Amino acid sequence: MSSVNPVAAAGFGSAADVYERARPSYPDEAVRWLAERAGLGAGTTVVDVGAGTGKLTRLLLSTGARVVAVEPVRAMRAILRERTPGVEVVDGVAEALPLPDGSADAITVAQAFHWFDHAVAIPELHRVLRPGGALVLIWNSRDMTDPLQQALEELLRPLRRDAPYQLGGAWRTPLEDSGLFGAPDEARFRIAQEMTAEGVCERVASTSFVAAMTAEEREPLLAQVRELAGDRPGRFDFPYVTEVYVTRGV
Repeated sequence: MSSVNPVAAAGFGSAADVYERARPSYPDEAVRWLAERAGLGAGTTVVDVGAGTGKLTRLLLSTGARVVAVEPVRAMRAILRERTPGVEVVDGVAEALPLPDGSADAITVAQAFHWFDHAVAIPELHRVLRPGGALVLIWNSRDMTDPLQQALEELLRPLRRDAPYQLGGAWRTPLEDSGLFGAPDEARFRIAQEMTAEGVCERVASTSFVAAMTAEEREPLLAQVRELAGDRPGRFDFPYVTEVYVTRGV
């Protein structure tokens, strides 16, 4: 079985609780949009791959579909099970899904597709989907028109190094070149997370490569984040753009 990217394994494994607290959910209208295009409903099965702590998983339950969550990081699975009782949760990676051929009507991937080994994962996702099944990719991307989000990106960019990143769309090329999926339908939705300065620090701390740092490396960085966010009184909106892509197997 393929292993989890080491940065993701170290970061998300050590900061699963922070991830659950600090990361935003997804807009209801985005879930409705993807459910309609993916044909989710009673009698269908959707597999949420790289489910994390279940932020999208629990929203998919509202579609009436059977939901199976696949997550390789133990600490993430523990929170997923705690926060979403009764959902089917399995240990597995996108590159070696522990599921039969053609067993999913749809597969969702939230905040995770850029972490996959695409050469292996894309054919594996295609294998588990029924013929013509839908692959849904969704990200909450930080809204770079917001001055605080832009300042945080300038601070974090030099520290990211080789950690995979969804902005810029590098994930598109292997999907298109695979020949296994058609051109995606795309939609964008806005969401604002109510935050405090300390909440912004936790949001940054939940980032994989920050969570993987030593405490000695991380604390000076979070002090800089606190300074950037500290001039905002009380609670304030922290904006994202939710990007959704729905493509079908060919």
